[in-house]
Amino acid sequence: MFEKVTETILNVGVNDPDIKLFENQYDLPEGMAYNSYLIVDEKICLMDSVDADVTEEWLANIDAAIPGRSVDYVVVQHMEPDHSGSLLALIDKYPDIKIYTGQGAVMMMKQFFDRDLSDRINVVKEGDTLSLGSHSLSFIGAPMIHWPEVIMTWESSENVLFSADAFGKFGVREAEPDDWACEARRYYFNIVGKYGMQVQNVLKKLEGYTPAHICSLHGPVLPQNEELSFYLDKYKTWSAYLPEDEGVALIYASIHDQGTKQAALALKEMLEAKGIKVGMTNLTEDDIHEGVEDAFRYDRMILCASSYDADLFPPMTKFLNILKIKAYQKRKVALVENGSWAPSAARVMKSYIEGFKDVTLVEPVVTIKSTLKDADRPKLEELAAALG
Repeated sequence: MFEKVTETILNVGVNDPDIKLFENQYDLPEGMAYNSYLIVDEKICLMDSVDADVTEEWLANIDAAIPGRSVDYVVVQHMEPDHSGSLLALIDKYPDIKIYTGQGAVMMMKQFFDRDLSDRINVVKEGDTLSLGSHSLSFIGAPMIHWPEVIMTWESSENVLFSADAFGKFGVREAEPDDWACEARRYYFNIVGKYGMQVQNVLKKLEGYTPAHICSLHGPVLPQNEELSFYLDKYKTWSAYLPEDEGVALIYASIHDQGTKQAALALKEMLEAKGIKVGMTNLTEDDIHEGVEDAFRYDRMILCASSYDADLFPPMTKFLNILKIKAYQKRKVALVENGSWAPSAARVMKSYIEGFKDVTLVEPVVTIKSTLKDADRPKLEELAAALG
């Protein structure tokens, strides 16, 4: 099956509802979409391939979209295996096909494929064009979004931006509009989040374009239920590391689901009583990457963690390492620690916080011993008030 973006641009990509993890780490409760677009003109051009797990279905979609015709060109915008994994199968099917891609991707093809493709490769650089007939493609460099070889492609006759991984989301494509922002946010911060400056640079390049559609390699063709400015504005906010919403990401890691969890639940109740929105993540049960999403979504964060081996309970260490890698910044953070004989969690968490850019530590740092007691609640109330 395929879907029409326009009368001459067709999405022949594949939904994979059965995949459970993306990049072997990100939960996919609703599967994943691998998009690939055909531009049908005097010459037929394909924008990227798909993951090797869905090759056969993808090739069948191409056959259904252009019965009796061949693909003349393929543009390789991104060499990650979920988008290049079926490229050799495409070449086998269409032996005369020509590849258009950037120099960085050429180098990666030599690493990914044990086959010499040099006789069919045309290297493009920023501003180069490719005519298909009535359609004309021009290429836009998009390095480090989120790999160094990435290019985007502008089709000028129908004003369509092929955006590589940008503006993508987790989940399969839906026939009806869904909540793009939720899974696009989790996708952005966990995969692209480190490269905010590079995203800002590409957004500046795109200011000269007025797309009718944005065609990402994951998720739906945009717009869905919003104007394109909605999606562009989200990327401007996310890439500048600015809080998207007022509220508190309350992240906790409790060894026995007792004292530390009790403190986190008490804080949630106190904050919500003040009218503050709270997004809570239990790092030992919930998807850690949902916690990362909330950490970047809200303007404040509370970390509640148990001490462990005179250090920090490992699930919280993992969470803070992800925030460090993804350049967490421009927020207010509060700390709650628990320890039965020598509390150490706050010291370790503070060492991470001090390494983050433009992050303010909110006092007081609250320490509880083993379980939450009535005598601990005033300190928690003081912390809730300071955050409010």
